[in-house]
Amino acid sequence: MISDKALVSPKAKIGQNVTIYPFAYIEDDVVIGDNCIIYPYVSVMNGTRMGRDNKVFQNTVLGAEPQDFNYRGDASQLIIGDGNIIRENVVINRATFSGGQTVIGDKNFLMEGVHVSHDTKIGRANVFGYGTKIAGDCIIGDRVIFSSGVIANPGSRVGDAAMIQSGTRFSKDIPPFIVATDNPVRYGGVNTTILRNYGVDEKTIAHIANAYRLIFHGQTSLFDAVLQVKDQVPDGAEIRNIIEFINGTKLSIIGH
Repeated sequence: MISDKALVSPKAKIGQNVTIYPFAYIEDDVVIGDNCIIYPYVSVMNGTRMGRDNKVFQNTVLGAEPQDFNYRGDASQLIIGDGNIIRENVVINRATFSGGQTVIGDKNFLMEGVHVSHDTKIGRANVFGYGTKIAGDCIIGDRVIFSSGVIANPGSRVGDAAMIQSGTRFSKDIPPFIVATDNPVRYGGVNTTILRNYGVDEKTIAHIANAYRLIFHGQTSLFDAVLQVKDQVPDGAEIRNIIEFINGTKLSIIGH
């Protein structure tokens, strides 16, 4: 299943039933799990650790050296989970420093031209639209949808089941379960469609909307708004997720 026209290091660890097409390039310190498909002209660089059932399309570069002026040639890693689809011309950088990791979870879909920079951590079941650029040290939750041409600036975070609309740029955190839109980026409401698709009931969606009414439209500080959410909104997993995310912010959250 490995083409004789592919350049695959004998030191790379290749799993069972892996297909590697002509002109792919696999370096020494690479692990590729079972049932992966590596299409032509893909480069998998040192430090890449890939799980099973991934598809990597033409001209993608995995484990590229970080585009970070602090990089000094350290042996760092890119960790990719299972069941990801990584389309054409995607670049994912490994971490900057020794022992560091860029992490892509399971079942993510990265469309053409996506770039994920050094030390970013991405959860599972996310969609990254055409040409989306994720800067270094970002943290992305689960089931997030990035429309085309989104730019996430360094260190920003995105909570679970958020949606970022096309062309949006952001430098602050985007909390869970919301729509982020426009430039400057702003809160565009609760992401009700995705929540319903994932089986969240209407009562819980109403609680989420009430929490964000207090956070984005209340005449108080963010700290006090979180206290009001704790006091006024019925407890639940989604509400705890919102509170924990906001309490963990270092850049503050987007406005309304």
